[in-house]
Order: sequence, then structure tokens, then C-alpha cells
Amino acid sequence: MSQQHPPFEIHVHGDVPLREEVDYPQIQDALKPLWKYVGARSLVDAAASQYEEEPGIRFEAKERMLQICWTLEGDEDFRLAIDEACMGLNEIAATGAALEVSFYDIEFDEEDAPEDEEARDDFVLCFVGPTPAAIMQVQRDLLVQDVVNLMERHFDASELGDVVAAIDRLFGSRFDSLVSSMQLGRPPRGSGPSGGHGGPRKPRHLH
Repeated sequence: MSQQHPPFEIHVHGDVPLREEVDYPQIQDALKPLWKYVGARSLVDAAASQYEEEPGIRFEAKERMLQICWTLEGDEDFRLAIDEACMGLNEIAATGAALEVSFYDIEFDEEDAPEDEEARDDFVLCFVGPTPAAIMQVQRDLLVQDVVNLMERHFDASELGDVVAAIDRLFGSRFDSLVSSMQLGRPPRGSGPSGGHGGPRKPRHLH
């Protein structure tokens, strides 16, 4: 951390389904950027949240689920730590998942602050998954949920099929562009040892 007295209280929240063969040492390695950030020597030492009522960072072995409801103090540089942790989680995630990261400005005092000054609160969504398609699937599902919830204030859910279809087309185009960019520079299929491997699977809703 960059300061002795961090300016933010940071809350990380989300559930990440893990592959069947993943064990605790692999989870600890994937989340190393997080527990190193708080100055801990292991994930066990860092797993507890600042608030007792929050479960912190917990692995439910029976459900194969990594559950995160964890609060710490930090600075803007935590964004790099969470990005690195997400890259590690990509290697052990079974499906796509989203992590919500909330930054609360500890230093801001609403009563004493000038009228034109606002807290530096921020909110970031981070996505993890075993493939680009899995990550896009989560992004698509969250966007559909947000758009439908907003538009249901004015329209019946049965009227929103075209809106959902338009979102699917947008994500389909983005996925096709991603696949095309990944193919650049690759040898033609069948021309080498990796010729039997195709690109990432297309998300199930993207046509």
C-alpha cells in the first residue's frame, strides 16, 4: 500500500465457481496479490474481513465455490492488485463470474466539506472466467438484467424481447471480433501440433 493511512475503505464481493480439481494452495496462489497487498503472509492470515459480520474470503469445498465478502483499507493501487488476482482466478474458475469492488472515501467528511466537493467513492465490476466466452456471458447476463430492470418500470417484460435480442447481437459482434483478432498470426488449422484446437466457444446466448 502506498500510504500509512489509506484513504479508502474497500469492499470486494462475489462468488466464483471453481474447477473440480482445484485445491486450497491453488486458491492461495491465485489470490496472492490480495493477501500480499494487506501485508499478510498467507491467505489464511488475510481472509478475515475488517467487519466481523462479513465472512471474508472463504472456500466452500462442497459447493466448489470461492465466496468473497471482504473489507480492507487501501488506496487507488488496489486496482492493480485486484486485476492481478482476477488473472489468477481465470486459471481456476469453472465458469464466468463477477466481482464487485467498492471504494469508500474515508477522508471525506460530508458535514465539513465545501458544497462543491464530493466524495471520491467509486465502484468497479471485475470479471473472471476460464475463457473469453465465459466472461462475455457474465457481462451479457448482467447487462440484460440491468436493462430489463430499468425498462420494466415503463414496459411489460413480454415487450422486451427485441431489446434483449439487440444486446445479444452487440455481444455477438464483439465476440466475433475477438475471435478474429485471436486468429491473426496463427498457422492454418491442421498445419501444426496445435491444429486441432479451435478458438474459444461462443457464449450460449450470442447468435
